[in-house]
Formats: sequence, structure tokens, C-alpha cells
Amino acid sequence: MTDDTDATSRHDRVTSHPTPGPRNSLQSWPSARSPVIVARNYLFVWLIRISPSLRLKNFLLGLIGVTVGTGVSWGLEATPDVFWPNLITLEDDAIVGYDATLLCHEFLQDEYRTGEVVVGERAMIGAGAIVLPGVEIGADAQVAANSLVTQDVPPGATVAGVPAREMGDAEDRSESDGERRE
Repeated sequence: MTDDTDATSRHDRVTSHPTPGPRNSLQSWPSARSPVIVARNYLFVWLIRISPSLRLKNFLLGLIGVTVGTGVSWGLEATPDVFWPNLITLEDDAIVGYDATLLCHEFLQDEYRTGEVVVGERAMIGAGAIVLPGVEIGADAQVAANSLVTQDVPPGATVAGVPAREMGDAEDRSESDGERRE
């Protein structure tokens, strides 16, 4: 995984938008995004979450602006960003698991941030995982269930945890487990 000081970290790909007034940025969301668009997206997201049909899910994801490659599998209860789903790209044969969430925005105290989320070709996001704005998940990468992805995931890597960290191969894990037991 890349670290946050890397020139290509997610923070470099996230755009900050200052918000006016003394209250937090979530209070100003209607000036950031049309309430009509958010309501429409919410309805489609609800249908996407409960539909068992992958064809219907991919069609609806496309209607709200998600770039959907061929053969994408979107799990039940998985949630795309409701405010900026157009910032999500799912490349060919990507899998987004049950109850996973792809966020393209962060509402903070004095600003909100937006950033693209890219899920590479044949990448897999496990059940219940959360991917933050600006994160790129490389081709053939795997995100373990219930992980919080705060950094890019290199192609072919497996990450797990909160925050998600790259896992070594099975041999590396066996050796480090053996060292701890001695």
C-alpha cells in the first residue's frame, strides 16, 4: 500500500470545498448538491441495495452516474455514494460484496471533500468494507470483509483491517505466527 505522504495518495486526489457559516459542512449540503438529485439517487440506491438482479443493479448504477464495466457484481445491501455516485468507477469483473460502502464524499466541520473511487479490473471488495473518497483499488486486489480502506490498494494486493493494511502471502504469515509462538 502507498502511504499518505506518497505523491499519489488519496489525499492528493480529493478536492476540498470550503463551506460558509459557523456550522459544520453537513448543514450546508443542499448548497453542495441538489436535494432533488440526492433524493433521486437515494431512491435508486435503495433499489440497488435490495434487488437480487445483477443486471438491474448495474443498469441503475449507470443511471445515477457510476461507470460500470462488463461483468461487475454488486452485492446485496452494498451502497454507492448517494451524493456523488458519478465519481465511482467499477472496472470489468469487479466485485463489491454484501453491505460494502463506497464513499466519494466526506462532510467535515469547515469543508467537505469529494474524490473518485476506482475499483480495478477483477478487484474484490469484501462484505461490510468501507472505501473512502479518492481511493484506488488496483486490478486483482482484494479487500477483506469489514475493512476500512483509507489508502490505495496496489494491484494484486490483499488488505485487511481498520485501517486496512496489506497482508503478506501465506508463507510470510506462517513464519511470523511461528516467531510469536517461540
